[in-house]
Amino acid sequence: MRPTIQLSRHSLARLPAAIDRPAFDPASVRAGIVHLGLGGFHRSHMARYTHDLMSRRADSLQWGIIGVGLMPADERVHEALAPQDALYTLLERQDSDERATVIGSLAGILYGGQSSAAVLDAIDDPAICIVSLTVTESGYCLDSATKQLDAEHELVKHDLADPARPRSTIGVIVEAYRRRMERGLPAFTALSCDNIQHNGVVLRGAVLAFAKLRDPHLADWIEKNGRFPSTMVDRITPLTTLENVSYLAAHFGIEDRWPMFSEVFRQWVIEDDFVVGRPAWEEVGAQFVPNVAPYELMKLRLLNASHLAIAELGRLAGYTYIDETIRDPALRAYMAALMERETGATLLPVPGVDLPAYRAQLLERFANSKIKDTVERVTNDAPLNYLLDPIRDRLDAAQTVELLALGLAAWMRRVRGEDESGQPIPVVHPLASLLRSRAIEGGTDPRPLLAISSLFGELADNQAFVAIVQRWLTLLYRAGAKATLLRARQVLHF
Repeated sequence: MRPTIQLSRHSLARLPAAIDRPAFDPASVRAGIVHLGLGGFHRSHMARYTHDLMSRRADSLQWGIIGVGLMPADERVHEALAPQDALYTLLERQDSDERATVIGSLAGILYGGQSSAAVLDAIDDPAICIVSLTVTESGYCLDSATKQLDAEHELVKHDLADPARPRSTIGVIVEAYRRRMERGLPAFTALSCDNIQHNGVVLRGAVLAFAKLRDPHLADWIEKNGRFPSTMVDRITPLTTLENVSYLAAHFGIEDRWPMFSEVFRQWVIEDDFVVGRPAWEEVGAQFVPNVAPYELMKLRLLNASHLAIAELGRLAGYTYIDETIRDPALRAYMAALMERETGATLLPVPGVDLPAYRAQLLERFANSKIKDTVERVTNDAPLNYLLDPIRDRLDAAQTVELLALGLAAWMRRVRGEDESGQPIPVVHPLASLLRSRAIEGGTDPRPLLAISSLFGELADNQAFVAIVQRWLTLLYRAGAKATLLRARQVLHF
C-alpha cells in the first residue's frame, strides 16, 4: 500500500497533486454561518458550494461554517474531523470519472449532543448571519399527520421545561433568537436545507409555535425580524463506509477519518429572503428565485418519490444498491412510468426546466455505478410522505394511483421486518415496533397499517385506494417483488 499523509492544515502542501486543495488558507476562514446537523449531505452540498465561493472571492472567507452535531451519533463526526482541523476530502464520482477535493469551508466544529451551551454561544456572535440546518424531518419535532409542531414530543416538552438548555433543533433556534432579542442584536436567517416540501414554511411554523408556547412576545419578535427562506437541495450522497476510507488512502494517498463520496451532479435553489446579507452562492451554481415551490415539488415528486419506491421494491427483490435496481429493466421501466404518469402530473410549471430531460437525467444518475448508495439507506432515511403526498394529491383530483400504490405496498411488505426468504430486514423508524406488529397482523390486508392515523391520516377511509394497495400487497406476499413487477408491466403497459 502506498504511503499516506494524514489530513490537516499542516499537511496540505504535501498532499499528492491529484488532490485539489483549497485555493485559500483555511486558517483565515471566519465564521458567518452556524449549521445544525453536520452530516454527509451538508458536507457534500452547502459546504462544497461555500468552499467554491471562497476559492473565487477573498471576501467570502467571512462566510465560514461552524458545523454542529446535536445527536449522540454526531460525536463520531466531531472526533473524526477535530484532529483534521475540520478539513475533509470530497470525492465526486460519475462512472469512470472521479475528482478528490479537500474542503476548507468549515471554520470549526461543535458537538452539542450533551449540552447546547457552546452552540448557543457560537450563534450569539453578531458575525453569524445564518443558522442553517439539515436534521431530517424528524429533527423538526412535527406531528407526522399535521406537519405542525408536536407539543407532546419528548424533546419539545423538555425544552419548554428547561428552555435555556434546549436539546431539540427547534428549541436551539428559538433560544438563540431570544438571546439575540435580549441583547438587541439583529435576527439571523434560519435556512432549512432538508428534503421537506416548503421547508422554510415548515421551519417557520415550528419555530413560531414553540416560541408562542414559551413567550408570545418572543414569537412576535421572531415573526417580525426572522427570515425562513425555502430551498431545494439535490445531490446523491451515500453513507461513508470503511471501504471508502481505504479507497481514498490506496488511490489518493490521503488518510482521512471521514471523507465524503458523492455524485458529480448538484443543485441548490434558494428563495432570496435573508436578514442581513448572504454569500453570493449564485456565482458557483446556486439559483436564487422568488419562489422555490415549483423546483422543490419537482425534486420531491420526481427524485425523492422515485428513490423511495424503487428502493422498497429493490430491497424486496434482493438488491443491495440503487444502481443495481435501476439496471433491472422492470424497475427502470417502473420508475420511468411512475414519473411520467403519476408523480410528474402533480407538478407546478417549473420555469427553465425541461422536465422530460430532467426525468431522463434522474434515471442515469441512479444508474451511476460509482455511487454505491444502498437501498437500505434510502428505505431507512426517506420519509413515507414522499409517496403519501402525491397519492393524496392524485386522489383529491380523482386520478389513478396504481404505480404509487405499488410503491406503498412494497413499503408495507418491508416493514414486516423480513424478506421473501424469511431473513430479517432492519426497520429504522420511530414506530418500528408498531409497524412490524401491524404488518404481521394484516399480512395481505393493509388496513391495520393504514389505521395508524399519525402516518396515514384519512387514507384508510378511501375504500377504492385501500383496495388498490391490497391488490399489490397480496401479489407481493404471494408472488414476490420481481413477479409483481412483471405483472404490473403486463397490466399497466409500461
